[in-house]
Amino acid sequence: MNYKNIILSLITVLFLNNTVIENNKKFNVLFIIADDLNCDIGAYGNNEVFTPNIDELAKNGVLFENAHVQYPLCGPSRVSLMTGLYPDQTKSKELRLYVRQTIPDVITLGQRFIMEKYNSIRVGKIYHYHNPRDIGTSGHDDHFSWDQTVNPYGRDKIEEYKLNKVKENFDGATLSWLESEGLDNEQTDGIGADETINFLEKFSKNNENFFLAFGLYRPHIPFVAPKKYFDFYDKEDMNLPSNGNEFLKTISPPAVKSLRARKEQINLDNSTIKTVKKAYYSTTSFVDAQIGRVLEKLKETGLDKNTIVVFTSDHGYHLGEKGHWQKQTLYDRATRVPLIISGPGIITNKRTNSPVELVDLYKTLMDLTGISVPGFVQGYSLKNILTSNSKPIRKSALSELRVYSNSALAQGYSIKTDRYRFTKWEHKGKRYSELYDHKYDFNENKNLIYDENYNKIKDSLEVILTKRIEEAKKKPNGLGRQFENAKPTFEPVRMYSSKKSKL
Repeated sequence: MNYKNIILSLITVLFLNNTVIENNKKFNVLFIIADDLNCDIGAYGNNEVFTPNIDELAKNGVLFENAHVQYPLCGPSRVSLMTGLYPDQTKSKELRLYVRQTIPDVITLGQRFIMEKYNSIRVGKIYHYHNPRDIGTSGHDDHFSWDQTVNPYGRDKIEEYKLNKVKENFDGATLSWLESEGLDNEQTDGIGADETINFLEKFSKNNENFFLAFGLYRPHIPFVAPKKYFDFYDKEDMNLPSNGNEFLKTISPPAVKSLRARKEQINLDNSTIKTVKKAYYSTTSFVDAQIGRVLEKLKETGLDKNTIVVFTSDHGYHLGEKGHWQKQTLYDRATRVPLIISGPGIITNKRTNSPVELVDLYKTLMDLTGISVPGFVQGYSLKNILTSNSKPIRKSALSELRVYSNSALAQGYSIKTDRYRFTKWEHKGKRYSELYDHKYDFNENKNLIYDENYNKIKDSLEVILTKRIEEAKKKPNGLGRQFENAKPTFEPVRMYSSKKSKL
C-alpha cells in the first residue's frame, strides 16, 4: 500500500470538504437605515453634500436611483419594510401603532432570520420611535423580531434644552437644530455605531451568522451634530427653494393639505431656510461618518467577504421645495429614498433606474441568503438586478398617503415609473389626479393632468395604478389575523431633558 498516496488523498478530501463548507456558508446581513434621509447624497448627484462613505458604498455595490417607500411616514413605512407587506395589508397607517396590534401573527424579517438560527440584533431605531422623545427607550419596537436590542442614549437627547427652534412649543416635527460640542460617540448615533462595531467584533470571533440592524436617529429633527460637521458648509452657499405658492393652484385640496399642514413652516425667511438646510446637510454628513465607521470595521474584521450590506431610509424629505418641509406628501422628495446594496456576488459600481419598493427587501434578503420566503410576503426579489444585467423587475413603484382636509379623510395613491409619476386622490366623494413627466420635469413642478398631449399616457397609467391598488389591498395567504382601525398607543413616558433635569 502506498501510504503517501493515501495521505495525499485524505488531504484532498479534507480540502474539498472545507471548500464546500466555505462555499455553502450562510451570508450575514448588515442592515443600515437612516431616519428622514432624502437623496441629497453625493452618490445620487448632489454635489452640495459631503457623504464620502455612502458614496464609497455605492461604488462597491448597486445603487437604486428609483427606490420608493410605500408610505412616506416613519411608522407605516417601517412596518411595511419589516413585514414585506403594503400598508393596506398591514392596516398600519398611523405613527403610534405596534406591528402586532394589526397583524399579530406576522413573521417579521428579523423573526425569519431567528428561525434560521441567525443572531437577530437591533441597535437603535428600526420600528417607529418618536424622535427625540423616545431616544433611550424601546419606542414601538417588536421584541419578537430580535434576540438582542440596544437603545443608545446620547448627548443630543440630554442637551435637548439647547435647541434652536422655529417655534417655542417644541414637538417631534418642529424645525430645530444644534451645533453640538463634544465627540461623535457622545451622540446617540455615535454610540449606536460603537455598539454595532462591538457586535461585528464579536461575530468575527465566534463565527456565528447575524442579521444586524443599525437604525440611526438622524438626520431626523432636531438636526444635531458636532460642530465640525457644521463647519463643512457655508450657510450662504445654500440654494433657496421655490415657495410653491403658484404650484398649489394646479393641484387638489388634499395635495395642498399635504404641503401646508405645518403652519409655522410656511414662508420662512431666507436666512432661516439657509440655516435649516445647512443643519440638515451637516447632520447628514454626521450620519455618513457613523456609517463609515461601521463599514470600516466590517472590512477590518474580514466580515465584508461574507456579509450583504443594505443601506436605505424610511422615507424622503422636503427641504422647502414646494414650500414644504419634511415628509408626508406623494411627491418624489417624500417617497424616494436612497437604496444601496453590496456584498459577495453583487455587481459593483452599478446604477439602475428600475422602479423598486422597500417592500421588495424582505424577498431580496431571503433570496440572497437562501432562506425560504413566508407565503404572505409581497414584492419582488431584486437578486437578478444585483447579480446580473437583468431587465427591470417591475413597471412602477407604489406609494400611498392619508391626510385630513376640510375635516374629512382623503386617501391618495401614487405610482412612479421609469419616467412618470401619476397620483390619484379621493376626498369627499370627489376624485383628483396629477401627472408629472420626469424627462422634462424632474422636480415635479408642472402638473400635466389636463394636457391633451398626455391623454394616452394618463389613461395607461390610470389602468396600472388601479391594478396596483387592487393587488396591494388583497389579504395575502398565510398572514393570519388582520385588525382594522387599531388605536394608536399612548406615548411612553417622556424622558425630559432640561437645564434643571439633565438625564
